[in-house]
Amino acid sequence: MSFFSVIIPSFNRRDKVRNAIRSVLEQSDNDFEIILIDDGSDDGTANIVDEFENKITYIFQKNSGVSSARNKGIINSSAPHITFLDSDDIWHRDKLSSHKKFIENNPKILIHQTEDIWIRNGVRVNPKFKHIKPQGEIFIPSLDLCLISPSSVCISRTIFEKYGMFDEKLPACEDYDLWLRITPFEKTGLINEKLITRYSGHEDQLSSIHWGMDRFRLYSILKILHLYGDSLNTTYTEAAINTAIKKCEILLNGAAKRGNEKQSINLSQIITQLKDGSYMQADYQSLLGK
Repeated sequence: MSFFSVIIPSFNRRDKVRNAIRSVLEQSDNDFEIILIDDGSDDGTANIVDEFENKITYIFQKNSGVSSARNKGIINSSAPHITFLDSDDIWHRDKLSSHKKFIENNPKILIHQTEDIWIRNGVRVNPKFKHIKPQGEIFIPSLDLCLISPSSVCISRTIFEKYGMFDEKLPACEDYDLWLRITPFEKTGLINEKLITRYSGHEDQLSSIHWGMDRFRLYSILKILHLYGDSLNTTYTEAAINTAIKKCEILLNGAAKRGNEKQSINLSQIITQLKDGSYMQADYQSLLGK
């Protein structure tokens, strides 16, 4: 059995995913399996399997989204430690060896990540202060925005057994959703080395396809309150409610500008429920509508 499972979801990114796979095969630690989940590509992605002989496991599925692709990878993986690599990112040579050292030195930390380099539209950029990755108890800062990047994280398989996998109902922000289910109960580790390069700015990124991304984050916060409202400590519950109200108000303002009366009514009702403590009644599923 390999020490790491490397799960790479891809949809119509043949050339990018080729580079991603190569960056894994060039790792200084080779104790891994690579699972490429082709999420319905029609650009010839399947043909690259021949380039890598028996070095990867290739699985094709009908286009079902990145959550479904990652989940299929988890289900078909065998290693005790799960890693992900987005098809448009690359790893640096010592990423997996650094993960292994961290795991050996911190056996009780079941989720940790590395630092990364950002390339946007071909230009290196520095993360803003709000994007600085925290460690330890990170649930509260994670409410505002996603602070764990899939390509940088390493997760013990037991995490998925405890908290579930990616929510396949979400077309975006599926990683934010998973981290919110994990971080109230698990400390998050950090390797202070830039061991991946993340690329952004291309048109096929999910953030450029879907409107109102905060509605997916609001969905996730309300879901957390539904699932774990009784087991969250008071500080976490209050922080989740306050953040949900803030995101609701932003979305309500946008709905009013677009003249979306149905959404405005729903968001107003959610705000009322959050403020009076009846958030368990909130219809968060409706936030996933087109």
